[in-house]
Amino acid sequence: MKASRKIRLLLVDDHFIVRMGLAGSLNQEADMQVVAEASDGAEAVALFAKHKPDVTLMDGRLPDIHGTEAITRIRSTAPDARIILLSIDETEEDIARAVAAGIQGYLPKSIARAELLDAIRNVHRGAAYFPATIAQRIAARGHRSALSQRELEVLRLVVQGRANKQIADTLGIAEITVKVHVSHILEKLDVPDRTRAATLAIERGLIRI
Repeated sequence: MKASRKIRLLLVDDHFIVRMGLAGSLNQEADMQVVAEASDGAEAVALFAKHKPDVTLMDGRLPDIHGTEAITRIRSTAPDARIILLSIDETEEDIARAVAAGIQGYLPKSIARAELLDAIRNVHRGAAYFPATIAQRIAARGHRSALSQRELEVLRLVVQGRANKQIADTLGIAEITVKVHVSHILEKLDVPDRTRAATLAIERGLIRI
């Protein structure tokens, strides 16, 4: 009987030691083969086009572009690409951006080996794979009203501790308009004040500091 073809994998991570460890571990599996390794987003896009792997394991933080941007570029020419994001970032917004980019799986880098193997096999079969904690955050994010781009700009300045007048001057809008935006932000985030809004924005990954 002819042996089944191995799952061909592309590994994307800027740390050589991480890639080496992953490749060594995954190549031990009878049904898996690492066919290429990339150290940044641009290389990932190029190697995907060259090798057309069955499953790509993508790091979230890369030295040139974010992993989600690399995923978007890959899927622009290969919409059926099966990609799992491996990340240390697990906020609602990080996960939401990755899902919007078209991932089939999202795993924390602390994932156990057995679950990683299970995820790869599931995604290869065409299923999605999100651990329970990640799935809960996706569901929670889906029930909230998204902030507009302008509201995010205002929120970023709120996080920086700017007063309404300072925000108005920075954005070139009226102070009353800033007050309206702040009111909408508090409502959408379901928080009582600016301080809690700033804290929650950081916790959820809406704003990076």
